[in-house]
Amino acid sequence: MNTASGALAALQQRLGYRYTQPELLRRALTHRSFSAEHNERLEFLGDAVLSLAISGLLYERHAGSDEGDLTRVRAHLVREDSLHRMALNLGLPEVLRMSEGELRGGGALRPSLLADALEALIGAVFLDGGFEAARAVVQRLFGEVIQATEVEGWAKDAKTELQEWLQARKVPVPAYRIKATRGQAHNQTFEVECAVATLGLAECGEGKSRRAAEQEAARRLLDALKASDQPGSPLRS
Repeated sequence: MNTASGALAALQQRLGYRYTQPELLRRALTHRSFSAEHNERLEFLGDAVLSLAISGLLYERHAGSDEGDLTRVRAHLVREDSLHRMALNLGLPEVLRMSEGELRGGGALRPSLLADALEALIGAVFLDGGFEAARAVVQRLFGEVIQATEVEGWAKDAKTELQEWLQARKVPVPAYRIKATRGQAHNQTFEVECAVATLGLAECGEGKSRRAAEQEAARRLLDALKASDQPGSPLRS
């Protein structure tokens, strides 16, 4: 067994699933910079399969929780940061196929690329073995976290809370824009502005991904709005 075949066999062992169509596994691990037969369509499919599988597991585990709580927990479980950490634990950087230029730029460690590859692997399992096989893989990957999660402990994320706070006061939702991106491609820091134009207010946040920076900016703006929401303020409902 050559090195590449051995690495793919080890990955399948960690996933707990052996592909009957090896070409699906190879495609799931192929970045568009490497070949026209890349993983983006599988990532699209895997995103939907993962969401459905997680939804089913949460529905079974948290029978007394309402839709809003379950939606927030699911969002936390399938967000880029969570998938990135799981992809690292599975050793995906060592088996991804990409161009030399992409490798030199740190692509094998880029959070968004690794998260997409993990979703592509799940999409490939779905095509190879059907939904039950894909659900079993998702359960092996996420089951421990889901079992340990108490829905009541998952607060709304800052962006959701900010939007609901503004809507309750009939204020238009905020706008987000990237102000700066610093660092190398595999280790970037994003600076994002969150602004409510009608109130003339804006706050900035930083993070290792655009989503993380948006959440930090939203949290800062929400804190500022809550601090100003005093009796007599035009923002007070």
